[in-house]
Amino acid sequence: MSDAVGSRTLVVKIGSSSVTAADGRVDTEAIDKLAGEVAQARAAGHRVVVVTSGAIAAGWTSLSEGRPRPSDLATLQAVAAVGQHLLMRVWSDALGRHGLAAGQVLLAPLDFVHRSQYLHARQTLGRLLELGVVPVVNENDAVADEEIRFGDNDRLAALVAHLVSAGLLVLLTDTAGLLTGDPRHEADASLIEEVVEIDHELEAIAGGPGTAVGSGGMGSKLAAAKIAVWSGIEAVIADAARPGVLASVAAGAPGVGTRFRPREVVLPARKLWIAFAIGASGSIVVDAGARQALVERGRSLLPAGIVSVRGDFGADDAVELIGPDGSVFAKGLVRHGADDVAGWAGLRSEDLPEDVAAEVVHRDDLVVLG
Repeated sequence: MSDAVGSRTLVVKIGSSSVTAADGRVDTEAIDKLAGEVAQARAAGHRVVVVTSGAIAAGWTSLSEGRPRPSDLATLQAVAAVGQHLLMRVWSDALGRHGLAAGQVLLAPLDFVHRSQYLHARQTLGRLLELGVVPVVNENDAVADEEIRFGDNDRLAALVAHLVSAGLLVLLTDTAGLLTGDPRHEADASLIEEVVEIDHELEAIAGGPGTAVGSGGMGSKLAAAKIAVWSGIEAVIADAARPGVLASVAAGAPGVGTRFRPREVVLPARKLWIAFAIGASGSIVVDAGARQALVERGRSLLPAGIVSVRGDFGADDAVELIGPDGSVFAKGLVRHGADDVAGWAGLRSEDLPEDVAAEVVHRDDLVVLG
């Protein structure tokens, strides 16, 4: 699925705040605008995948009669089932006016965790693009068995960008990009135009959720940008309402959003899943020597370096690794359950039961996040 010379595969995500009008209904004008820009990108030789939010907002508006939006999972799933086809109809009509066919693709976190499902999803998206279709992707909220949101689809969009080997991830929102502060409280907050490395200071600036209709916020978009750049994909956070925003971003125009440069050393697919697609079921605190061995020498985690265990995880679950300073520095798949790991903490390998694998987290299942 490599791109032709002079063109790229673009994954464009637009959030609930940008596709929802003030009354909560789907903003057909906003979708028409983006559909026109998708058509321009296609005419310029790019292939485009759209990741859209708005199903729950669309569904609840059609059912609510002005009542407050629900928060329980069962109702949100039912509302998503009502809203998804309403949202898709708007996208299909908008793209159709430009002679483009839309193909609905509903994904869930497990599609990125299980190898066979991952390959099927990649094959489907690839064939849609080959057929000239614009895939319109959303999370399969109606049947999701985990928390209803997926980072307001930001993380989903970044994983889709990896799935289709995209050259650019565009996260469209209702602000100019990542700012130096919250513009609601800091009048002199200015746009950060380029980011080379996403660090803790930048994550602190991004903060948390920002709107009532969305579930992400700038922090979610920064996390998505991190997934993209660790996949070797350039990412941009930009204002969905800006005229010609997609063409400007694709052309690398200065001052249009916040641009995140991709890392030279990228994560392979399996480690990307471990780092970003699987939620952590617990954590393991390690000593300084173990942290150094994991980070600097690429070793596996052994019981001797473990200080304590947090959470009730089982074998093959994902866990975060915490250093002596209290910060998370790695994530991996654990080979033993929490009770066993806690009981073996501090033991040398030769002191373990004979039939037990010494590695608590093998280096092949470990991702250093710093």
